[in-house]
Amino acid sequence: MKLTVVGCSGSFPSTESACSSYLVEADGFRLLLDMGNGALGELQRHTGLYDLDAIFLSHLHADHCIDMCAYFVVRYYRPDGGRCEPVPVFGPEGTEHHLTTAHADTPSASSMSEVFDFHTVKPGTFEIGPFTVHTELMAHPVEAYGIRVEHDGRSLTYSGDTGPCPALEELARDTDLFLCEAAFADGREEIPDLHLNCRQAGEVAGRAGARRLVLTHIAPWTDPQANLAAAAAVYPGPVELARAGAVYDI
Repeated sequence: MKLTVVGCSGSFPSTESACSSYLVEADGFRLLLDMGNGALGELQRHTGLYDLDAIFLSHLHADHCIDMCAYFVVRYYRPDGGRCEPVPVFGPEGTEHHLTTAHADTPSASSMSEVFDFHTVKPGTFEIGPFTVHTELMAHPVEAYGIRVEHDGRSLTYSGDTGPCPALEELARDTDLFLCEAAFADGREEIPDLHLNCRQAGEVAGRAGARRLVLTHIAPWTDPQANLAAAAAVYPGPVELARAGAVYDI
């Protein structure tokens, strides 16, 4: 598998990165995990506008899904070659309604489904192209899912947004690369069931036996180096900060 960080900023884009979006590729299949603010522009650095094979939305907060409205325009109003065939979109219940409401002026109430083939995510195991994926409900104010993507004996686990919860640790068990949110600074924010702080991200990765930890979803108002140091202090394996444009072979 190949993982490309399209965007990794938490809550709102930074001067260096769009919000959450991660491209996972194997066997010529392209799966996008989330499409937050600014991600569509950055995505074009890594793949063609019409080359995505499936999209997974971890949850429906704007910093993880709002550029789907712009992507609707790309696929619906395509000037050359006619309208695109629907691309599979896996998301929480109500994803189509949420995106239609956010866009506000779709030609009809069903226009989104003309270019997106919506599938409702629940906790479980299923196939997306060549990938076997496992999804679990996370601890967040809205319905939110973490995802484990497996291919050819290798695994990537993406936390999405979550506070500490047993399901995340199980999802990341022995994973090859753990892409984990570390939005909060240790000792600064203490809000239950919202986000992990950097120390908690390191602790979860250590208990799960994750082989590599990549910290993501750090907001521009948070010092990423301080978060990195706090995670590294409690996680014994290799740990680094996600960076827009970074590529990992898994």
